Order: sequence, then structure tokens, then C-alpha cells
Amino acid sequence: MKPATDSETEPDIEPIYDMVVVSNRLPVDYVGGEGAETQWKSSPGGLVTALEPVMRATEGAWVGWAGVADREFAPFEHDGISIVPVPLSAQEIEDYYEGFSNDTLWPLYHDVIARPSFHREWWDAYVAVNRRFAEAAAAAASEGAVVWVQDYQLQLVPRMLREARPDLVIGFFNHIPFPAYGIYSQLPWRRQVVEGLLGADVIGFQRAADAGNFSRAVRRLFGYKTRGTVVDVPEGDGGVRHVVARHFPISIDAAAFEDLARMPEVQERARAIRRSLGDPDIVMLGVDRLDYTKGIRHRMKAFGELLRDGRVSVEHATLVQVASPSRERVETYRQLRDEIELTVGRLNGDYSTLGHPAITYLHHGYPRQEMAALYLAADVMLVTALRDGMNLVAKEYVASRYDDDGVLLLSEFTGASDELRQAILVNPHDIDGLKDAMVEAAQMPKRERARRMRVLRKRVKENDVANWSATFLETLTGVGTIDPGVPEALRTAVARLVEAPRLLVALDFDGTLAPIVDRPEDARATQRARAAVERMAEHEDTRVALVSGRALASLKEVAEPPVAALLSGSHGVELQLDAGGVTIDLREGELTRLEQLIEIVEDAASAADGAWVERKPAGIALHTRKLGASAGAALQRTAREQVEQALPDLATRTGKNVLEFAVRASDKGEALQRLRQHAGADAVIYVGDDVTDEDAFAVLGGEDVGVKVGQGKSLAAYRLKGPDDVAELLELLADARDDAR
Repeated sequence: MKPATDSETEPDIEPIYDMVVVSNRLPVDYVGGEGAETQWKSSPGGLVTALEPVMRATEGAWVGWAGVADREFAPFEHDGISIVPVPLSAQEIEDYYEGFSNDTLWPLYHDVIARPSFHREWWDAYVAVNRRFAEAAAAAASEGAVVWVQDYQLQLVPRMLREARPDLVIGFFNHIPFPAYGIYSQLPWRRQVVEGLLGADVIGFQRAADAGNFSRAVRRLFGYKTRGTVVDVPEGDGGVRHVVARHFPISIDAAAFEDLARMPEVQERARAIRRSLGDPDIVMLGVDRLDYTKGIRHRMKAFGELLRDGRVSVEHATLVQVASPSRERVETYRQLRDEIELTVGRLNGDYSTLGHPAITYLHHGYPRQEMAALYLAADVMLVTALRDGMNLVAKEYVASRYDDDGVLLLSEFTGASDELRQAILVNPHDIDGLKDAMVEAAQMPKRERARRMRVLRKRVKENDVANWSATFLETLTGVGTIDPGVPEALRTAVARLVEAPRLLVALDFDGTLAPIVDRPEDARATQRARAAVERMAEHEDTRVALVSGRALASLKEVAEPPVAALLSGSHGVELQLDAGGVTIDLREGELTRLEQLIEIVEDAASAADGAWVERKPAGIALHTRKLGASAGAALQRTAREQVEQALPDLATRTGKNVLEFAVRASDKGEALQRLRQHAGADAVIYVGDDVTDEDAFAVLGGEDVGVKVGQGKSLAAYRLKGPDDVAELLELLADARDDAR
């Protein structure tokens, strides 16, 4: 049933927005009124905080449901953001949202903690609603716009958008876990959902493990090739579209929570909360949606047993549990509420004394200011989720503790545990282990609490929600501001990387170790970079490799590499592994084609003053750097047409102001894999600046580090501004390897 509308005709949406966000709910809530008198209020959350600046800067639109069934609202503007409401009927909410999204996908994606339900009518509603969202987004987006789709309720939208508007740049972020294939395969519509997600250019997950689960599902269901974080999706014209599927851990507005916690009235409220609880020595706090994935029952069981065993007393410790209402029309959630409230009543009846409650249970939500006061009042924060994509409560607690006090007890099964390693990490299924951890947290010395909290706060502040959105959009579009120096996130990655027993440091040369120059033969690595490379080459557990598009002879001449360095030239066609010599052996037919290729390209280059060619063992490169952009593009186009006409099926690649042809296909990704195998490396860092380096980034694994130098769309997770920053990075690596000696 299509929802009733406030007007006879559906209002048109002008396709003028360069940035469109699509989510199940809008960032506003309906207050009341009709027509021009309709009133709305902001419903700020982490996602809104992250995207508001981007939306305003791009004059973007937000597509989503207004939260009111059977009503249709015209597009409007609210607080500088264009709002495009999508109507839903009461039946669609029941089938698409409460049914398929939250009684099928939610339990399935959370490791079947509760049993999922599979109903065909729910699936039909899910498809219909996803199509309505896709149509609204397509109608609002300008030519070539960026559309960022959010979360598991809208997994079919990316493919629907790509079919309707192939000009769009499409991103998708999954805010909840993605399960292992053995669990995911239970979904009757498993192929359709994965196909829907593969319509995106970039698919973001909270954890590297989730991205890996998705890639494995793609291989099992479709047999598509996956390389590291890249999925090769065949297109109808015989080509391949590269889809990035990797983790982008979401975060919070850390500065805003710290500012709240520093307010005098919030601090006084925190003191008042402790007084109202009977001024216990230890306040333990849980803050969750009332959901079976959050492990509320497990923490209450553990706390109850601590009271029973006399390891804590209500005069010494109390538990405050905030459980905000959630999906209360779903039977599973009603049963959960009944069970938790019975447990609270039993424990309070057994152990509370006058003025000293065992558990203070609050079944409602609170504004952020009150939450900041609760965080300040709590000595121990209990996050015992059985499965959680991220868990932002853990980060909110850390951000609020400007006093460097408090202890975070954190489930291993949250995405946050990947980042917040200084928390006390627990398996919530292990009740005895959970009890011991709660006692450890309650008894932790102040000095140790402060040490851990300083590390946690540094991590949360440096990786806030603004950094999350900027990193995702930069990966999606290749556009972003790059500050000089080595960013803190990359420093943290390097600190983890150097723990590997054997490390391969693989580096492009031109534009990476050496600044770009007009004459390739004049290129030289910066002095700092060269010194750092030589230091690393001295370590038995570190191998250095130079991976270049240059012919190997040219690379040796300009780079003057250390004797122990591994070398790859001509995009992997030439390899020098230790003293084993160069591996290349062109066959007679390839040599004949190479002679023809050289004649065609040199003839084309002779017609343009400033163009030059570089001969390589298995190909030739046409350089157009000295020509203007339009003249260079025209010459490359002419050369490509002439070569394709005379010598079809040659390997062709385009770099920065260079067009290359090869009679033997290879790329830097294949070269890096061979170098890694030869070096026996447990981990790899690859640094490069060119389009051709993307093949190397594509084969990096979950523990590896890819660093893009300069602007442009990239598969690499990190960026540096230029060769001087590369030198600083290499010095950090060299220092860390020296320290580990």
C-alpha cells in the first residue's frame, strides 16, 4: 500500500545535489503541524555530527523516512540541510523495518544470538522500500554526484542506483557486523543482498574481520576475484569494476563529549548522582539499547554472583543500568525486557539495603548532558556486548573522562575492542572471567587507571567521527586535504606493523622516494629517505624492495639501491631477487611485437615537441609531462588508437602523464606478491603515488599497510603529502626496527 499524502500530487525533487546521504531515518523528527506549518526538530546523533559539515559544504540532501507512518511530506530545508522524506506505510514499517530488517537481518548479522525469521512477504517489502529509497536518491542527485547509503536496512539500494544512474559515485557503510559465511548462507536471499552491496564503489565495515567475511561471501556465491580489500566485479561490456570492501571504524565527536564533561553543572550533577546512590566506593555503569546483543543479562548475572559470593557488597559497589527502549513491538524484545526486569527485582530484593541499591535500573533514554554526568560518576564502565559492530558508548565514556580516571571493561566481540586495547578485554560468555575482570576493574590502582585512560583518550580523540567520514569519502572520491607530516593514525599502524617477525618495506620511486622532475634521469631520492632505507636494509628481519615502472637498469642508475634491496622494474616484468639476477625472458613473437610497438609510438611522439619515449625490456612508455594537459591527452589518445589498430590485445596502462604499452602483461600487484613470497614477509607496507601503484594496494592483506602519496582516489588506507613525508615515515620505521633489535 502506498502511504497517504498531504497533497494531491507528489512534489518533484530537483536533481541538483552533489552529495546525497541515504539512511532509514532522517536527521529530524516530526513535531506536528500541516503543510507550511509543519514543525521539525533535530535528532542529532553520531552520523549527523559526522556528516553535517560535509552536507553544508556541498549543499547536500538527506534522503530518509520521517518517522511517521502513512504520511508524505514535501522536501524542505532544516538547519542548512536539504531534507527529502521517503514515505512508508504502517504495513511497510511492520514488514520491511520491524520484520526483515530487525527480525531477519539483525539477529542473522549478530551471529544468531536470537533466531532469525525468514518470511517471503517481508523480503518483498524490503525490496519495494529499498527501490523507493533508491528512486528518491536518484531523483535528487546531480550528474556525477556522490551518494552515501547507510546501514543494513538499505543493502539493495547501491545496485538499484547503479542500474538507474551509472554516472553516480556510490558508497555504502554497514554499521553492524557482517557474519561469517556459514551463518550468512542461511539467508534465502543471500545472493540478492550481496549483489545489492556490490553496486557500490566502496563498501565500509566496522572491522577488518567483517570486510573479510563479506569478501569470502562474494567468492563463495559468485566466484569473483578478490585481492586484499578489492573485489573485481565483472561488467556487462566485458570489463571489470573494482569495488573496495574494507573497514572504516566509526567514532564519536570526542571533543563535544569532553566539553560537556568539563561543564561545572555536569560535574555537580555527577556528584549528585553518586550521593543519590548512597555514596558507594565503586559505581559500575552499563548504558545500552535494550537489545539481546548487548549482554545485559550476562553482566547482571556476573554482578549478582559477586554479591552472592561476598566478593562485593552493596555498601561498597552498585550497578547502574540504563536500558533505553528499543523495538518494543517485536516479541523478542518484549520478552527480553520482562526477563531483565525480573532479574533486577530479584537481585534488589535479595541484596539491597536501605540507601544502598544493588542495581539501579532505568528504562529510558537520557540527553547527552545527563549521559556525560553518568560517565563522570561511574568508576567502571561495563560494555559486555555479545556482538557489536562498534559500540560508541565505550568511546563516549573515554572521551568524557578528561580527568584520566575510570576503567573501561570491554567485550572482545565489539568493534571498539580492535582500537581500545588498553581497556580490560573480556569474553562476556565466560561468567567467571567476567566476574574476575569486574573485581580487577574495581580494585585497579589509580596510577594504572590513569595510564590506561590516557592511552584510550589519545586514541579516541585522534580517530574521531570527523576523521571517519573524511577517510571514507576520501577513499570514495579521492578528494581530501592532506596535511604535512605523518598522521597519528599511520603512526599507530606503524607501531603495530613493526611487531611482525619479518617485514617487507616496498616503495615506489618517482614521486615517492624522489620528487617528480622534468627529466627522469635527474630523479634522486631525498637524502633522508635514502639514509632510512639503508638503515632498514641492515636488519635481517626487514627486507626493502623498490617497485617501479622504470626499466630496471634505469631504476638502478637513479636509485642506487642498497645491495640487499629487492628490485622490481617495468611494472613487475623485471625482478631482481638478491644476487639471483634479473628474471625476464621474452619469446620470439614478443620480441617481434615489441619492435613494431617501438616504431609506432616513437613515430607518434615525433609529432609533438616535448614528448619523449622510454624503452623498456618488454614495452615502451610515452611521456607527455612537458606538454599541456589537453595536448598530452590528445597525443596519448592518438598513440593508443594507432597501437590498438596495429597490435590489438597489448597490455596498456596509464600513469601520471605517461601512457605505457607492454608485450607481456604484469603489474605492481603481481610483483609485490612475488617479492613478499621471496622475502617470507609476515607483514608488508607499500608506499606509492601513481595510479599503477593501486595494483599493489589491491593485494595487501588485513594486517598490511598501504600509503598513498598525494591526491587522487586510492585503495590505500593512509595518505602522505609528498616525498618529504615519506622520508619521515621511513625514519619512523627505521627507528622502530632499531628499537626492536
